Amino acid sequence: MDQVRLQKYFTDCGVLSRRAAEEAIRAGEVTVNGTVATIGMRVDPDVDSVTYRGKPVARQSEERHYILLHKPRGFVTTLSDEKGRRTVAELVADVGCRLYPVGRLDMDSDGLLLMTDDGELANRLTHPKHEIPKHYHVTVRGAVTEAQLQRLSAPFLLDGYKTLPVAVKRLSADGAATLLSFELYEGRNRQIRRMCEEVGLTITQLTRVGIGNIDIDNLPIGYHRPLTPAEIAYLKGEKI
Repeated sequence: MDQVRLQKYFTDCGVLSRRAAEEAIRAGEVTVNGTVATIGMRVDPDVDSVTYRGKPVARQSEERHYILLHKPRGFVTTLSDEKGRRTVAELVADVGCRLYPVGRLDMDSDGLLLMTDDGELANRLTHPKHEIPKHYHVTVRGAVTEAQLQRLSAPFLLDGYKTLPVAVKRLSADGAATLLSFELYEGRNRQIRRMCEEVGLTITQLTRVGIGNIDIDNLPIGYHRPLTPAEIAYLKGEKI
């Protein structure tokens, strides 16, 4: 078989996205034929032996799994946690295969989280240039002024990076709290929380309610369901 870039090999095996694979290689967590791997290395999947954190990485069957999870608060979006916190892996253990979360949803947030063993799709959805928006419902304390709404909709400078504009709308308000909707085409670390903090708003609940045209709907919190063929095709940018 022809050689492929090591990062692509990881996505083909459904183990890591290309970005995560690059980070693992830089951290010295990957070996090829017993030698610590380097960025840019290519491998022959039929010949070379690849390990990640000491465990062999091998191609899986062609079958892939795509899960929509309604993540509860209090779970971290990782497969294991050195602090002993509960992880989303526990919530999909009954699927019978190792699934990886697509993107981030912080421990204090709940809502829609995609999980899959399709590394290529995970890479597509986490790439900065992907065009599928994420939708959030955010409850904040008190009233929200028009000036605050306008500021939230404008770009922010986070970690030296200028964010894209965000579509922010007021959905309801009762004086004690305001429900806002956010539509993002990117997801910097804790972006919505940091934006609200900068304009003086305190978040009491942050829920991801949709990714593109895929909604959480009435799926109970803590439960999951497989994506439909139409939803999978939509995420891959395919026409059916």
